[in-house]
Amino acid sequence: MKIAFLTLGCKLNYAETSTYERGFVSAGLEVVGWEEKADVYLVNTCSVTERAEKKCRNVIRKVHRISPEARIVVTGCYAELRRAELEAIEGVTLVFGAAEKTNVVPRTLELLGERAPVADEQDILRAYSSEERTRSFLKVQDGCNNFCAYCTVPYARGVSRNIPIADAVSQAREIAAKGIKEIVITGVNTGDFGRTTGETFLDLLKRLNDVEGIERYRISSVEPNLITEDIVDWIAAGTKFQPHFHIPLQSGSDEMLSRVRRRYSTGLFADRIDYIRFRMDPIPGTPQGNLKPYVFFGIDVIAGLPGETEDLFEETYSFLKDRIKPAFIHVFPYSRRPGTVAAGWKDQVRDSVKTERVARLEALCGELHSAFVAKNKGRLSRVLWESDVKDGMMGGYSGNYIRVERPYDPARVNEIEDIIL
Repeated sequence: MKIAFLTLGCKLNYAETSTYERGFVSAGLEVVGWEEKADVYLVNTCSVTERAEKKCRNVIRKVHRISPEARIVVTGCYAELRRAELEAIEGVTLVFGAAEKTNVVPRTLELLGERAPVADEQDILRAYSSEERTRSFLKVQDGCNNFCAYCTVPYARGVSRNIPIADAVSQAREIAAKGIKEIVITGVNTGDFGRTTGETFLDLLKRLNDVEGIERYRISSVEPNLITEDIVDWIAAGTKFQPHFHIPLQSGSDEMLSRVRRRYSTGLFADRIDYIRFRMDPIPGTPQGNLKPYVFFGIDVIAGLPGETEDLFEETYSFLKDRIKPAFIHVFPYSRRPGTVAAGWKDQVRDSVKTERVARLEALCGELHSAFVAKNKGRLSRVLWESDVKDGMMGGYSGNYIRVERPYDPARVNEIEDIIL
């Protein structure tokens, strides 16, 4: 039997698909590219925007045209939120919602006439990615209890819950045994780790830091109100955790943050950034300060939230440009999601205005990223070289997430090298 996988959306989805793939391979199925005629297609969907849902539907119809007799199995956020829509698409055989993910492999095998143990459907799916030789995304948490006004995640992925630290450490050791040297710790609300086990996020980081074979860690998106000084102090003291933080802002206007039910203010956000820089950025004039790289901040921003006037958008723009000055801005146009509070608000922003604001923020991102790279020029950093080759060049990322290239050398793939940026 041949199986093909298609994944849309976030890195959490990719970690889950990779875990499904390992399960099917161990059961004897052959993995093929989605363009080939497979017996089974597994599509892991996204529902973060209307455009993402449309892409999911198009992908499903496309693979049905490629292999009309194939069984199409669908999971992911779209599957949880719009099960009936998916079940009505020709070719779709099984749909798995959020609480059914632990049974994607056994139920699909059952469909194919194989026997497999069925798991507890209320349990969190343990997952990590393993396709890349250099980096793995390790899922430690799922779900969210925040219910921000614009977001469907709590409905699509359920309440906040996490795996025990012991399980995370065990999976990190499995990843290390595959020769992978970097782990990105990920979740829906990663910093909320511990809610279901009584453990703490800091304890998780400390235990993972001790896993032999893993040389670098990064923390995926973490809410600013969950980045404590204790966490920053511990990372800054000298650990495997890199000077790279991905923090959602969404708006630089306190009026907008309050309206969409974010759990922090711009003041708290700026304080967190300032403290991380205080503890981790180089000190000018010292020997270490002349070589140590600056901390990378990637910031999420939504353009065109309902009620965002031009003045409120300018507050966001100025907050980013003049106050925070991140290394990168992940810009998203607001997408009206059925079932959310914000979808019912009357003061929706026109698409043309959202498009213009996205363009302005993306241009600002280009300026800020160029300035960040220039500021780090001449500084010592460690680069993990990757296997991808383009025009005879190989690439890799420094600890503070600056992309660098060098002529391809197969002996350097998956090796960490000290270089001057």
